[in-house]
Amino acid sequence: MLVFNIHASVTLFMKTHTYIVVPAAGTGTRLHQSLPKQYAMLAGQAILTHTLTTLLAIPDVQQLIIALAADDTHFDALITIDDARLSRVIGGASRAESVLSALNHLTANDDDWVLIHDAARPLISLNDIAKLRMKLAKHPVGGILATPVTDTLKHVDQHGTIQHTVNRKTLWRALTPQMCRYGVLKQALTQCLLEQQTITDEAMALERCGYSMQIIEGSATNIKITYPIDLLVAEQLIKATFKA
Repeated sequence: MLVFNIHASVTLFMKTHTYIVVPAAGTGTRLHQSLPKQYAMLAGQAILTHTLTTLLAIPDVQQLIIALAADDTHFDALITIDDARLSRVIGGASRAESVLSALNHLTANDDDWVLIHDAARPLISLNDIAKLRMKLAKHPVGGILATPVTDTLKHVDQHGTIQHTVNRKTLWRALTPQMCRYGVLKQALTQCLLEQQTITDEAMALERCGYSMQIIEGSATNIKITYPIDLLVAEQLIKATFKA
């Protein structure tokens, strides 16, 4: 398996800076816990602690901005990371608003890179991030980590009746980080919000504004914690990693 040298890749980014944005203003009610899902415990630490620790291990990140809910009372109690690059902003009612709030906090050039990563994806690997950055180093817009769809997909009507089977050959599951140039991302999110479009990720905002992004295959273990079963799977993956 091809392994990318994280530290050797740093020299590719001398002309641009790299920033990270973590939208974490949501509540994640489908996890059925009293706390927002990013604060649920996973292997003895909050999910968000796992996520931020990995992201801050990237050697040349200028700043990591986390967008929190205005009434968040859990971050200071549960996140004990001491890193001068970590700062907070108030997020919004949607992912797009939270990410844009973070972008507005940055002093960045249009060509600088922003990595946007889900707070509830604690198993992202530094190797996948290095691969994403290396392959997109000269891309004018950016790209995302993704995995090809392997299940048979069915298109159904509002009653749950199968209408037809969907061709999965060109379908991919979007993961994060999503890596975008600062200027075009800020422009796209601003435009989509002004037009009151529903945006579920950064790639969608850029698509809506006529930009083309690249797919980079990532690891299937980069799961998003959404349901209780996801916590159990993540626990097992962490145990397996430590055993290895």
